[in-house]
Amino acid sequence: MGSAKVKKEIKRKDPHNARPARKKSHKRSISDLSSGSNMKIGILVILALGFLLCVVKMPVFKPKEEKNSTFEFNPAKVKQISWKPRVFLYKGFLSGQECDHLIMLAKKKLAKSKVANDKSGEGYLSEVRTSSGMFLKKRQDEIVDRIEKRIANWALLPEENAETIQILRYEHGQKYEPHYDFFVDKKNQKQGGHRLATVLMYLSDVKLGGETVFPNAQFGHLQFKDDTWSDCAWEGLAVKSVKGDAVLFFNLNPDGTTDPKSLHGSCPVIEGEKWSAPNWIHVGSYENQSYTAPDNCCDEHEKCRMWADSGECNTNTDYMFRYCRHSCKVCGAMTDE
Repeated sequence: MGSAKVKKEIKRKDPHNARPARKKSHKRSISDLSSGSNMKIGILVILALGFLLCVVKMPVFKPKEEKNSTFEFNPAKVKQISWKPRVFLYKGFLSGQECDHLIMLAKKKLAKSKVANDKSGEGYLSEVRTSSGMFLKKRQDEIVDRIEKRIANWALLPEENAETIQILRYEHGQKYEPHYDFFVDKKNQKQGGHRLATVLMYLSDVKLGGETVFPNAQFGHLQFKDDTWSDCAWEGLAVKSVKGDAVLFFNLNPDGTTDPKSLHGSCPVIEGEKWSAPNWIHVGSYENQSYTAPDNCCDEHEKCRMWADSGECNTNTDYMFRYCRHSCKVCGAMTDE
């Protein structure tokens, strides 16, 4: 018994009888896979799967469209290009569809453009202005209405202070010599006062020429120009006719006096065709002016009948409906209250 016990103890302590060590496995464990490049690959796979699940399950978000979003303007697209006069450039003020729509409304109703006489305020043909044009009606359709509202929002002036939008076409060589938009005569000032501001919208691209130039603009000579500008544009601060763009400039100083630096003109078109749409905004309301025609309804100019026969009642409604009412046959259909 005693010898057996000793043998058993010896056997326990004998290193040759100890359990052999476990051989190291060549198979990688999960912890091994999470290290090094394999860990990076695993993370990328997990992220990719998560993204796919989100795309499949996540509902498509559509921002709620504002009811009056088409009337609003984006200040981020506006750049002040001059302080004297105050001139602002708005990139993409009109959409391409809006530009095309305005041109479509005007194409069949164009007539030779006129300028206002400094003393009488009456319009007459002059080589100073060689374009052709016509006036739209206020709120003529849904597109015109929203453009008028957008203009008022940008200029921060009441919509009722604006005249109707005019559409102009300048063909090769046609121009408008430098002029002022504020009135010199007293007659035109009776309706809404001076033209405080002008919004000039460009409805087409012009390959060469047709720029709007401000010869008296302060620091206009410092504007960078290259050979894509016409010689006329080098005479001062200039803006190219780019479809959809618009400029807003003020014809009066902040104190209400006329600004001589607001002198501006349209350079001759050298290559292409220019379509533009000016909209003049007055100091006061232009729409709601009381006016009583002599003898209730008559023509105030001896040439009213001739003008009416030539189509002026359709192309120059602002003047004709006010001073040639009898010839335009609008006595009973239109009131000035």
